[in-house]
Amino acid sequence: MKNINKIILLFIILLAIVLRVYKLSKVPPSLYWDEASLGYNAYSILLTARDEYGKFLPLTNFAAFGDYKPPGYIYAAVPSVAIFGLNEFAIRFPSALFGTLTVLLIYLISKRLFESEIISQIAALFLAISPWHLQFSRGAFEANLGLFFSTLGIFLFLKFAQDKAFYLFISLLSFLAAMYTFTGQRLFVPFILLVLVLQFKKQIFTNLRLVTVTTVVAIFLFWPLFKFATGTIEGRLRFNEVTIFKDLKPIDDSRRHQAKDDYSWWTNLIHNRRFFYAHEYLKHYFDAFNPSFLFFHGDFNPRLSIQEVGELYYLDLPFILAGIYFLFKKNEKYRFLIIGWLLVSPLGPATARETPHALRMIHILPVLILISSYGAYNLIKNLKFNKIFIAALCAALLINFLYYLHMYYIHWPLNYSGDWQYGYKQAVDVAKTYYSQVDQIIVTKSMGRPYIYFLFYTNYDPEIYQQTAKVTRDQFYFLDVEGFDKFIFTDSPSTASLKGKTLFIVRPDDLPDDATKVTSVNNLIGESVFDIGIASR
Repeated sequence: MKNINKIILLFIILLAIVLRVYKLSKVPPSLYWDEASLGYNAYSILLTARDEYGKFLPLTNFAAFGDYKPPGYIYAAVPSVAIFGLNEFAIRFPSALFGTLTVLLIYLISKRLFESEIISQIAALFLAISPWHLQFSRGAFEANLGLFFSTLGIFLFLKFAQDKAFYLFISLLSFLAAMYTFTGQRLFVPFILLVLVLQFKKQIFTNLRLVTVTTVVAIFLFWPLFKFATGTIEGRLRFNEVTIFKDLKPIDDSRRHQAKDDYSWWTNLIHNRRFFYAHEYLKHYFDAFNPSFLFFHGDFNPRLSIQEVGELYYLDLPFILAGIYFLFKKNEKYRFLIIGWLLVSPLGPATARETPHALRMIHILPVLILISSYGAYNLIKNLKFNKIFIAALCAALLINFLYYLHMYYIHWPLNYSGDWQYGYKQAVDVAKTYYSQVDQIIVTKSMGRPYIYFLFYTNYDPEIYQQTAKVTRDQFYFLDVEGFDKFIFTDSPSTASLKGKTLFIVRPDDLPDDATKVTSVNNLIGESVFDIGIASR
């Protein structure tokens, strides 16, 4: 029986690998600019031990576009870039690898929580084929690597509580790695740690000396990140950009309601702006459980969802409901941890303006998978469904899965190639062809951050770039690159005053009058992305 279980688990892991690696460099259809930034910074670290701006081995952040990316994914990509070179596969491979390892982790966590081989196998299978997890395991998403580390932290905390105390130290290191990898984990880790501490308070008090020492070490290691995130303008930039608490609408609504009541003394109590902010927060919190988001349409952003299916499958809905029911009906030992994990997951993402948000909410996925697999097992076992019904359930899940794969590989890349910045690689290839024939290359900035693609796809020497790049910073602390080498990036390419022979890479129909068009770059549905031409002045 043990051998059969090992074979089943091996099959699931192999399935997870195939689903995450197959056509990895082709689907998604192009590198989004964040992926290109992560890749080139990893390349720069590999060759110079410095980021693209020349900062030596950044600890708390990589400046990148002025969004100050956490360092975790970039360092994780360095070995991949060293092995495979600077290309799409190399920068996405860490996400695929750690996504597969997360499938193994959910199996191990399930075994410890439910002590059932079958439930654990179902959980691993459900995560292996999850649309939500596949979407993020196949792109260079920091959130996916952060998910692995926080899930590993939870597993190791269980090992601490159930096996040996020293696992607590490794668990906290994993949670720290999660926070150094994805900003969303900084708002999730404290809450899940609180849930774990309450679930295992007996073990905490039994090992109080170890807990104290480990906590002191963790605070010491976390301090640089905490200081950057809370004590610098750059660190607060991203939070201030997305949080609902910087939105003035609740204040305007409060004042408008107070005006209708003639600003009576009691209106500031009834129409207090804090109530309006609380209302907004609660609305955003419950968005995380929106059925349309979870089961029918997914995230509205085409980079985060294929739009045709939910973040979960249809069958997950009855399975999750059944799982919650049986957790309480059977008085499961770890129901507090499971339900607590579920309920604290939206606490951080609810502070953002855009909800529900699959990227910021991804840490809820493992617990949804655990509940779904537990519900599926108990639903079939306790209701004594016959074999025909079970076969029908399996067939329905298979059809749902195959439909997702068809949409993901065939239709989604075509329909949404533009959302993945498709066309930059092709434009760079044209630029490389004409590079030696022109004096300068003018590239429009209207498509967003072009410089990173010309660095990435030309494998431009990071050391030379660090010394010669023309970098600017705006009043909001965002960084921009105006040029390097022969490349000039501008919002108004047609009005650039230049002498000599110039290659223009511009939006369709935006070539200067004196330029001769040499080619166009189209996206995957045939829409023109760039016009490319040459002018001599």
